[in-house]
Amino acid sequence: MLRGGRVAVVGGSIAGCAAALAAHRGGAAEVTVFERAPGHLADRGVGLAMHNDRYAELEAAGYVDASMPWLQLGRRCWYVRDGSAPLGRRIGVLPFPFRTYNWGPLWRELRERVPGSAEFRSGTAVTSVEVTPDGVELAMGPDGPGERFDLVIGADGYRSAVRTAACPEVRPRYAGYLAWRGAFAAERLMAPELWPDEDCVYAVFPGGHVIIYRIPDGRGGLRINWVLYTAPPPDLALRFDNPTSLPPGTLAETLHTRLAHIADTRLAPYWGQLVRTTTADELFVQPMYDFTAPHYANGRLVLAGDAATVARPHTGGGAVKALQDATALEKCLTGEPDWRAALSAYDTGRATSGRSMVELGRRLGVGLVEQTPDWSAMDQGGLEKWWQQVDGSGGFGGRRLTS
Repeated sequence: MLRGGRVAVVGGSIAGCAAALAAHRGGAAEVTVFERAPGHLADRGVGLAMHNDRYAELEAAGYVDASMPWLQLGRRCWYVRDGSAPLGRRIGVLPFPFRTYNWGPLWRELRERVPGSAEFRSGTAVTSVEVTPDGVELAMGPDGPGERFDLVIGADGYRSAVRTAACPEVRPRYAGYLAWRGAFAAERLMAPELWPDEDCVYAVFPGGHVIIYRIPDGRGGLRINWVLYTAPPPDLALRFDNPTSLPPGTLAETLHTRLAHIADTRLAPYWGQLVRTTTADELFVQPMYDFTAPHYANGRLVLAGDAATVARPHTGGGAVKALQDATALEKCLTGEPDWRAALSAYDTGRATSGRSMVELGRRLGVGLVEQTPDWSAMDQGGLEKWWQQVDGSGGFGGRRLTS
């Protein structure tokens, strides 16, 4: 039984905090969280969206609640550039029953829900994971002593040390395009009355799009959050063979030039200026990768969040799926006769969900970036038909990915 056991969670972000909560509720006597970054993670200001139905499920499971800062969206408006028209021409509107969150405040709320009995070690990188006959040995740093645990949950992202130990054959695959991301205080937005708070915007162009929506800032105000997807310049010297990201302040000049060109020539003036309003220290680039581990559990090693599956962000499932992983793990730990049966049930359910998410992300990537339709010829009926063919689930991030 897990009851009485020592559990380590590698990674202390949203996935790690949720996994720690699941382990505690699942009966672990001791829970230790290892996070490589020093201090708190609450300064991460990017946005995320959660379908209303997914929120209801996660609220019922006790992982989110209405006290966490959020903003309700209602519809998704699609625009193409049309001469000098400020917003461009709206080609269609689709329902968008989503709550938006700010990553940092959401992480802070989850962190506060992790029981005080759990030990949270910031600034501690796990450098090796070794499975032994009676547990798992973790080493921290090149010369640090190892620590033994009965179970280790890898919530350490797409470059996971735990996944490397559990599934060494898995390698993230670069999808061939990038996401430029930015967020800034809503007070800097020009003419906010042109864009209702409840609207999520898809400004589309040949070979890509930008999705734009407001998020709470965690202090009673709002921020403007956007993600622009398209291929990098063909002469870009950077290589994306290995999983990486370019944090704020490190973008190559060619990437800045590419973003400025798209903002000025592919987006309607209002949306282009919105992108231009974002300062260099508010921008970062995220190459698109996707993969899923063949198993979410291997012996005493368990995977959750991006350590297990990375699907392209078009799915709207990153943080939401990490929370779903945690709820599924808790359910298995409390509902099965022993930890082996629990992890087997968790593996069976979540590995299937991971494959489904990756497949959906790839299909959306083809339709929204790699092989875009003739947006200028699209109308409401054509958009509805095209979206149903591309997404197939009736809503971005809206499907239930159960165990």
